[in-house]
Amino acid sequence: QVQLVESGGGVVQPGGSLRLSCAASGNIRSIFAMGWYRQAPGIQRELVATITAGGYTIYGDSVKGRFTISRDNAKNTAYLQMNSLKPEDTAGYYCKLERITTMDSFEYDQWGQGTQVTVSS
Repeated sequence: QVQLVESGGGVVQPGGSLRLSCAASGNIRSIFAMGWYRQAPGIQRELVATITAGGYTIYGDSVKGRFTISRDNAKNTAYLQMNSLKPEDTAGYYCKLERITTMDSFEYDQWGQGTQVTVSS
């Protein structure tokens, strides 16, 4: 079983910054990719950023140049540094572990519970 802990959400003024963390622990041999998705009320969940174990990154168009994803493979932890935040960044942010391989070679994906980010003056 894999435990996933998200942290770092909160309320920030426009132009401010936040840093989200997603820490995975438990029965893990490897994790192919760790990513962040977000969902605002009435809007489909969208990709924010994802990073592979090798460091390859993909960003959603709306966050390019403002957000940076990074990863510590030894700690199975991903970070999302969010700068120049805008009100339209307000959403629930969900961490996703893609292709977790367990010690007994079972593979699956896992979502976190989400953390709220609110950008408001």
